[in-house]
Amino acid sequence: MKIDCDYILTDIEGTTTSISFVQDILFPYFLSHINEIYLLSDMSEVKYIFGKVMRIVKKEENKDITTSEEVIEQLKKWCKEDRKITQLKTLQGILWQKGYQSGELFGHIYDDVPIMLKNWELLGKKMGVFSSGSVVAQKLLFSHSTKGDLSTFFSHYFDTNTGHKRETDTYSLIANEISLPPNRILFLSDVVEELEAAEKAGLQTIQIKREGNVQSWKQSVSDFSEIVLI
Repeated sequence: MKIDCDYILTDIEGTTTSISFVQDILFPYFLSHINEIYLLSDMSEVKYIFGKVMRIVKKEENKDITTSEEVIEQLKKWCKEDRKITQLKTLQGILWQKGYQSGELFGHIYDDVPIMLKNWELLGKKMGVFSSGSVVAQKLLFSHSTKGDLSTFFSHYFDTNTGHKRETDTYSLIANEISLPPNRILFLSDVVEELEAAEKAGLQTIQIKREGNVQSWKQSVSDFSEIVLI
């Protein structure tokens, strides 16, 4: 599939990385180490996140939670539900950092990804990442991957602090941050609703259909090697 663009923006889960790695490795690691958050409770960032979690629960469920133990239980619940909540994703990144740095975790990357990232770089294309996982978690995954340090291929990293992945305005903000017209950006994702939002913002889109993906988009390939950039 030939595409004329200047910039490739890629999702992670289900696109560069297997969904099973996130669900079967990263999430269980977070849940098994979540009590270590107590050791970080004096960090201003952690204090802010705990307060934000309390406010979200009050807004969503009209329920008051006031203790660290209750916040931890709420975070566990959200993780098991795979909620795309910025505060949860930030704390996951904090705990995963320990795992990556200790060598307990290595980010899964499909075989075609590093080859094509290098090819696209040689063509003069710029690349970035947009994932619901925190920017910290994104950088950790690519810098401690099964294929080595791939983090240097990317000029920008975006997470839900920019906006939600199924909202058109988010992709407009990203295009503005990258300083390119939306139609010069190619967005790669496995999720149709994300591709729809990006297309409405004017981005070019291709669905990456890895194993087990039954969703269908107007333009789809099985891996990065089927994309020919011009």
